[in-house]
Amino acid sequence: MGSVFGTDGVRGLANAELTAEFALDLAVAAAEVLREQGVVDRRPTAVIGRDTRASGEFLEAAVVAGLASAGIDVHRLGVVPTPGAAFLTAELDADFGIIISASHNPMPDNGIKFFGKGGHKLDDGVEQQIEARLGTKGDRPTGPAVGRIGDSYSGVESYIRHLVGSSPVRLDGLRFVVDSANGAAHRVGPEALERLGARVVGIHDLPDGLNINDNCGSTHLGDLQKAVVAEGADAGFAFDGDADRCLAVDATGSIVDGDQILAILAVAGQEAGWLANDTVVSTVMSNLGFLQAMEHSGITVEQTAVGDRYVLESMRAGGFTLGGEQSGHVILSDHATTGDGVLTAIHVAARMAQTKNTLADLASVMTRLPQVLINVADVDKSRADTDPAVAAAVRLAADSLGDRGRVLLRPSGTEPLVRVMVEAPTKAEASSAAEQIADAVREHLAL
Repeated sequence: MGSVFGTDGVRGLANAELTAEFALDLAVAAAEVLREQGVVDRRPTAVIGRDTRASGEFLEAAVVAGLASAGIDVHRLGVVPTPGAAFLTAELDADFGIIISASHNPMPDNGIKFFGKGGHKLDDGVEQQIEARLGTKGDRPTGPAVGRIGDSYSGVESYIRHLVGSSPVRLDGLRFVVDSANGAAHRVGPEALERLGARVVGIHDLPDGLNINDNCGSTHLGDLQKAVVAEGADAGFAFDGDADRCLAVDATGSIVDGDQILAILAVAGQEAGWLANDTVVSTVMSNLGFLQAMEHSGITVEQTAVGDRYVLESMRAGGFTLGGEQSGHVILSDHATTGDGVLTAIHVAARMAQTKNTLADLASVMTRLPQVLINVADVDKSRADTDPAVAAAVRLAADSLGDRGRVLLRPSGTEPLVRVMVEAPTKAEASSAAEQIADAVREHLAL
């Protein structure tokens, strides 16, 4: 599998790259490393959840076996969103947590992600230690020292109560369509909104182990757009398979993306006084319209590399309370340690209830500039930041656009390609500039 940990845990094709044997080995290595982080006077405990993929069943069994064989007491949570597993790691005072999920990836993939005590993602150094420990043969406990395995399925109810309790208002009178992507939030998402008084129409909420993310959820919004209009709903919310993302659709069927959601919540937080230092954290891929809207509202934007872990690192370092990505991965740190799609939906809905405004009206706080993204494959991405000809092409486009647009060129962190992103007042202008830069990349960085 090459380097084991990517930007968001370990992922691969289930039962090909991500096998039961590998999952067991990884669990043992993680148990040994995480135990060394501080638990010395008692037997450590872990919680584990999974999404609805069929492969999650055997991978969960393998991880549980590995943990117990390393002397860890394990509590199974059952099917739960990734942020729910993070929450319950803290709520149940576990020493660490695990979620079996490949998030928005297709059903054949799966993944394993670890949380440290308190429900925070592991830092790079700890992941490197776990990777280095893979395959080593340490001493295993025997007799009464082996770990015990139990079920904590009622933890999901605690998570729902937590979500409901986070809302500043009730949602009576509002009607929503919720697309659960046949994933981990198929129960949690609709139920949390309904307990707050909203009427909910659910779609793609009948998981069978095979249909997770299958032309549905936050990566395929077509069905949600149609359903919102057909139902006459106030808005729609779409989660991905593990429900750490949320995108929205307004009453007309128009998409409200992560940048717009972040802008809505930033303005709400500034007005209510919970937006720490009047600052929001986003990535370099945020639309220029978002940056302009935040400047107009007197809100500072801290930008990070692409990836929710980098957003979270910046938030923790600066004590900020709101951050997120264009993909809909939004972190409300007063209520969660990671992105939480259901939590995001609740707080967007609460803003609608508080202001009596439509989602379209709220989203109009920012105007999205047309954005064109070109992925240039089969090039030497290691020279993307240093090649003078490519730099000249980027500079020419940036100078031409001035403050009317934005140019971003970056090597992919996970694939052998270079990403060219241009924003401009018109789609044609953005496309022209992006193609010119992409041509320079193909010509000068060719393998």
